[in-house]
Amino acid sequence: MAKRPGTVMRLATPLKAWAQRFVFLLLAAAAFALMLLGKADIAIIDRARTAIQDAVAPLLEGLSKPVGTVNGIIDYASELADLQAMNQSLREENERLLQWQSTARELIAENARLRQLLNFTPDPAARFISARVIGDQGGAFARSILVAAGTADGVSKGQAAMTGEGLVGRVAEVGQRSARVLLLTDLNSRVPVLVGANRDRAVLVGDNSAEPDLTYLEDDVTVAVGDYVVTSGHGGVFPPGLPVGVVSSVADGIIQVSPFVDWEHLEVVRLVDYALPGLLQTDGALQ
Repeated sequence: MAKRPGTVMRLATPLKAWAQRFVFLLLAAAAFALMLLGKADIAIIDRARTAIQDAVAPLLEGLSKPVGTVNGIIDYASELADLQAMNQSLREENERLLQWQSTARELIAENARLRQLLNFTPDPAARFISARVIGDQGGAFARSILVAAGTADGVSKGQAAMTGEGLVGRVAEVGQRSARVLLLTDLNSRVPVLVGANRDRAVLVGDNSAEPDLTYLEDDVTVAVGDYVVTSGHGGVFPPGLPVGVVSSVADGIIQVSPFVDWEHLEVVRLVDYALPGLLQTDGALQ
């Protein structure tokens, strides 16, 4: 005999209610268990990662040594190649210098033989002292400098004042502990010079500007911008060949020279005694 549908519905309703309540509790327990598992997993994962790192570290260290060795070998090979190229360049330069040395020795020997034939008397060896610039533009000279050296240091009137670049001027006044140097650019400065490759004679005349003028050139002399200017040695004030400057301007019959000396950064000068019987070797001591 078949059960009635109404009876089945009455039996299923309480079971469904109990099942819903059980599922809710099961889900809550599962969520709580997942939370605990999540917390526990972080610590487990950290410990596992640390253990793996500890286990792999020696292996990585062992593998890195060959890689580092290979890199070191590559770097060493590159440096060795650079050193070989540099060594080759130095060898070539050394050969050139040896050739120049041989040529210089031959020229020195030839020069000595020619001097013996001509009974040439060489210039006496120059002596010099270095002095610091302690002042500028004073006294009767508009373009001059005061240096911290005087007669007590062996400075005398007429000595040449030089820097590494070229001629600065000459000693014009001397005191016991100081001296005044007349610059090339001063209005009172007159320096016999040679100009250009033909070594034409001229006089460098200061005009209180940064670029003195060239005067007393022959009429047929041609001067171009860039020509070198050196002392001629005439007058016995300066020896020949001291660098002075280059021609900077040729216009309307006026030839200007740009000195090699940097006037704005003149801190130390070299006072050179060439022992020349110049016209300015007189007593110029300051009182």
